[in-house]
Amino acid sequence: MRPLRVLMLSDVYYPRVNGVSTSIQTFRRDLDRLGCASILAAPQYPQAGDDGPGVVRVRSRYLPLDPEDRVLVARELERAVLALHCEFDLIHVHTPFVAHYAGLRLARRLGVPVVETYHTFFEEYLHHYLPFLPRRLLRAAARAVSRRQCEAVDAIVAPSPQMEAALRDYGVRTRIDVIPTGLDLSSLGGGDGARFRAQYGIGSDRPIALTVGRVAFEKNLDFLVRILERVRGKVPSVLHVIAGEGPALPALRRQVAERGLADNVLFVGNLDRSGPLLDCYRSANVFVFAARTETQGLVLLEAMAQGVPVVSTAVMGTKSVLEGARGAVVVDEDEAQFAAAVERVLMDRTLRSSLGADAARFVAEQWSSAETAKRMLSLYQGIVRRTSVGAPVLRSAAPS
Repeated sequence: MRPLRVLMLSDVYYPRVNGVSTSIQTFRRDLDRLGCASILAAPQYPQAGDDGPGVVRVRSRYLPLDPEDRVLVARELERAVLALHCEFDLIHVHTPFVAHYAGLRLARRLGVPVVETYHTFFEEYLHHYLPFLPRRLLRAAARAVSRRQCEAVDAIVAPSPQMEAALRDYGVRTRIDVIPTGLDLSSLGGGDGARFRAQYGIGSDRPIALTVGRVAFEKNLDFLVRILERVRGKVPSVLHVIAGEGPALPALRRQVAERGLADNVLFVGNLDRSGPLLDCYRSANVFVFAARTETQGLVLLEAMAQGVPVVSTAVMGTKSVLEGARGAVVVDEDEAQFAAAVERVLMDRTLRSSLGADAARFVAEQWSSAETAKRMLSLYQGIVRRTSVGAPVLRSAAPS
């Protein structure tokens, strides 16, 4: 089969930092190395991004409920794609908003199949942003919309078996392939923890617990603040570094202040992945995580790749990441249990060193992005081959 050309569509991309942006960038890079060319159409943002080749920016509008994000202008998106005058073999949609519906229209017009990655567990997400609506109603709506959208495409990519199971529970019959986002280990080398500590005036011996990711309500960061309060009782000098930005940041700052933890928390915002973020990871003694709605949890793998031991709950996608993982201490969402695990890692240098070494080996052996890209390319080739001969695709992988 000749090399494929794929059109990717997304309602979000850098400079907006989240797992979707990371996943798109990682797969595009590795697919290109495999000879699969892609063009990504994504929103324009007020702040300029440093785009690589093959990124087409489309006019977007302000989103009142979530000002970090943007709303693509559908006609502009379709016009921009058609103006490329490219022959695409397949469309890969990464978000379920304007990009999803524009992707379906473009697929019909171009006569190509559509694959969509279900990155976000919306069932347990929407109530954080629409708290004035009944949670049961939002959950039912998320399930119904997800089911309709998944049935409209030729194949679904789920980042974890847990996300696949959730979609099947919704009644989705479309083919689902579990393909997580891997890590490009070559891009995660280096990092200077001492440099990060010096930049922020953190002593070389001060214990750091780190959390990286979007500062959003669904990340369960208020739980981690309560954990910090407990840990401080045993490790008074502990510093919780939070790297990221998001809509929950003002509320989180208030919570930290109200609990008298201002001297034990450092907010550093979004950090450049090519340098400062690696320094931040390297500075940490333990990585802490307790999100309930992750479909994968890439930051866990990034921390482990840097040799940072992890203390985390294992829910949804993080369960598949941490299942059998060396270098991670998996605990329930119990404050006493979680705090005790963090204290143990911070206070036992030998344990910390052993866990860190195990973590780095685990990621290197099992989470290479080159391997997951091969699986994605195989999916593309199979879908294109089947649709080119008129074979049914939509229910080919549905359970009996």
